[in-house]
Amino acid sequence: MRRGNLTTSGRAKHILLSVTRLLCGSPTPGDDLRYGERRNGHRRTKSVHHRPVVVWNITRRCNLHCAHCYSSSHNKEYAGELSLAEGKTLIEDLAEFGAPVLLFSGGEPLMREDLPELISHARKTGLRPVVSTNGTLLDEANVARLADAGLDRVGISLDGLEQINDKFRGAKGAFENALSGIRNATAAGMTVSVRFTMTNRNVSDLPGIFDLAVSEGVPRLCVYHLAYAGRGEKLLPFDLDNDSRRETVEDIFKRTLAANSNGRALEVLTVDNHVDGPYMLMWSKENAPDRTAEIEQLLNRNGGNSAGQGIACVDNTGNVHPDQFWWSRNLGNVREQPFSQIWSSPDNEFLGALRNRKQLLGEPCTSCKWLDVCNGNLRVRAESATGDPWGFDPACYLTPAERA
Repeated sequence: MRRGNLTTSGRAKHILLSVTRLLCGSPTPGDDLRYGERRNGHRRTKSVHHRPVVVWNITRRCNLHCAHCYSSSHNKEYAGELSLAEGKTLIEDLAEFGAPVLLFSGGEPLMREDLPELISHARKTGLRPVVSTNGTLLDEANVARLADAGLDRVGISLDGLEQINDKFRGAKGAFENALSGIRNATAAGMTVSVRFTMTNRNVSDLPGIFDLAVSEGVPRLCVYHLAYAGRGEKLLPFDLDNDSRRETVEDIFKRTLAANSNGRALEVLTVDNHVDGPYMLMWSKENAPDRTAEIEQLLNRNGGNSAGQGIACVDNTGNVHPDQFWWSRNLGNVREQPFSQIWSSPDNEFLGALRNRKQLLGEPCTSCKWLDVCNGNLRVRAESATGDPWGFDPACYLTPAERA
């Protein structure tokens, strides 16, 4: 089967699109997960995402009140969260199952005092631990505790520069505290990524976020498309319209090329919208024709959105979800059954349907020539917008002519 000159790979997928790897040709961490290749360029013997990257929301409690929070977190205790012992059991199961990465998220994961012990346990079992945080609690003492536990990668969220970020985050001083966290983590030798979620209220600060990443020596910038989940559902009117989304994505391409010129290296990724891939391929034919062939090859190898296959989520109470945004869809609970069994069960009808979604999608996805590249995009956003998990994702900004 061929669509858009890209053959069906049949492999699992991921939610991240490495603009740097595709557009600049520069090897980046995670290429083995996204494109089935190691940093030396050799292909993996196993398929892309042989096992899922797992996001574990270790607590729902958070010290901030972000407008787009998919877990609708507050600064309060939440009953029924997995204990330290239950968390270690989960970690051991994930390690034995072969999950390549465990991302500790929240809420705010640093609100759990035993986070360093969980990180240490993950490292001992062979899992690659990553922490996703708002950065405001990353003072020198906390960074030292996390580094001693074996953490070497941390993602820190910013929603703009100071004024806009603090408004989105619901706390004055959040920007300065997060910036301090970036500097403390960098000084401790950690690889820091900055994460930015686009809306029509903050996208004007994206150029400043690029500049900040370069000036602070941050090696990685992840630009997220808005997912309509948790409090983020209330932001649907604040999402970019498709013309603005298209213009912003093109600007990301240009800024990535600029940031990777004259010896600098900034890894840039877009997240939660695999339409960015086909658009990059079309854009490259005019703006970076020497990259077009390899972009096509790598997009085909990746295959698009990975919810239910290459990405998984365990929430604070042990419920398993197809991805970190889709808390309305429960696949099981790790207190009742190990994650490995839940994920591998042939009896879970929704999980099976999600992994074979192409036959369930409606128009315009069914006839779109890029279906094998995007895999129907973000299903939780489609369900939130249409009420149908197989409905159309409104964040697709391709024109009818480009889909035909």
